Amino acid sequence: MLNFLKPAPAIDRLPDQKIPSAYKRYRIQVFISAYIGYMIYYFVRSNFVFAKPYLLAQGFTNTRIGFVASALGLSYGLSKFIMGNVSDRSNARWFLAIGLILSGVSNLFIPNTSSIIIMFFLMLINGWFQGMGWPPCGRLMTHWFSDNERGVKMSIWNTSCNIGGGLVATIATVGVFLFGNFKGIFYFPAIIAIIGGILFIIFAKDTPQSVGLPPIEEYRNDYPEVQKNVKDKEAELSGKEILFKYVLNNKLLWFIAIANIFVYMVRYGVINWVPIYLGTQRGFNLKDSSIAFTLFEFAAIPGSILIGWISDRIFHGRRAPIGIICMVLVIVATFVYWHSTSHITINCALACIGALIYGPVMLIGISAVDLVPKKAAGTAAGFTGLFGYVGGQVLAEVAMGAIVDHFSWDGGFIALIICCVLSIFFLSFTWNSHKINEKTAG
Repeated sequence: MLNFLKPAPAIDRLPDQKIPSAYKRYRIQVFISAYIGYMIYYFVRSNFVFAKPYLLAQGFTNTRIGFVASALGLSYGLSKFIMGNVSDRSNARWFLAIGLILSGVSNLFIPNTSSIIIMFFLMLINGWFQGMGWPPCGRLMTHWFSDNERGVKMSIWNTSCNIGGGLVATIATVGVFLFGNFKGIFYFPAIIAIIGGILFIIFAKDTPQSVGLPPIEEYRNDYPEVQKNVKDKEAELSGKEILFKYVLNNKLLWFIAIANIFVYMVRYGVINWVPIYLGTQRGFNLKDSSIAFTLFEFAAIPGSILIGWISDRIFHGRRAPIGIICMVLVIVATFVYWHSTSHITINCALACIGALIYGPVMLIGISAVDLVPKKAAGTAAGFTGLFGYVGGQVLAEVAMGAIVDHFSWDGGFIALIICCVLSIFFLSFTWNSHKINEKTAG
């Protein structure tokens, strides 16, 4: 591995009197860097949604559009798992930045072909680089924030994807204006991503030890149960040890990973088809569809933070109960979205789905890093992401497009509700997972 990609080495510890102020400053700096860095990833991931109406006008079918879009979920899911394992043994500062820059570069090429096969291939490449975003953020969050504060901190950080996704509509519109055609939907976000990656290298840090600070567990006197049997909590683990000792033989990770398939099917089955569904079935123009899309993403911000707080404070670190409650309410909101013809009611239903669906999305990610030592956090998150994207997002694109073409939108909404029920079923197996961990790890 290139030297700059290896975990940053520890340096001499700062004097005790300087540690509190330095820790406070670096935690804020790292958090903001991870927040903005991951937010920008969405600029070059979700922008394809706004190219769909243009492609539909050029003669693409829903099935073809879904086929091209599925490439990102397919490669992203694989990359999130594979690169997640690599990121656990890498410098998060460089790892995230390189992926963001390369994702930006790939977006410069996507709109310059009319071939479905070439466009599919370019989306595959983009998806692979996208997989270098979440895992290093997981590494940063587990190294800079301790176990008993992570639910709230990660729920706040997780809103970066909502801010990023919500801003995509505006950025896509500005891109079309600046470049004079739909190619600006790809060009403008690409430029932002390349600049953002460079700035991340400048401001982000890898671990507390790399800037002369003690491990977060020592600083906050907060040692998680799952690490009690780990002899050296700061020792970097081998890829084989991470996979076979802490991830693949963890049945709770398997349950939440399978649940993630259906959660992501609902998430992307709704949001990625908003412009086409509202435009063709409910009479929305592109501007109104963009507003509805933005409402979905922005409503998730207070929803995610509140749900993270509830999982920490009311359920004491148990993530499944509130996740299941959210999915039950998603069924209700999806039914309203499906049958309503009022623009106001549709927007309210979409906002409710957004506020609720990102709760389980976020909680599954937190559960993944809760269930393993912090040195395996990227791999665990990548494992659940593998199922979510390769299974859930790909189904949301390919299957949703095909179902709508053959069975109308009614068939599509029935499929979404079935996925909600299946996610509840698999999450129920982890209802008391936090208590189980304490018993098995103590």
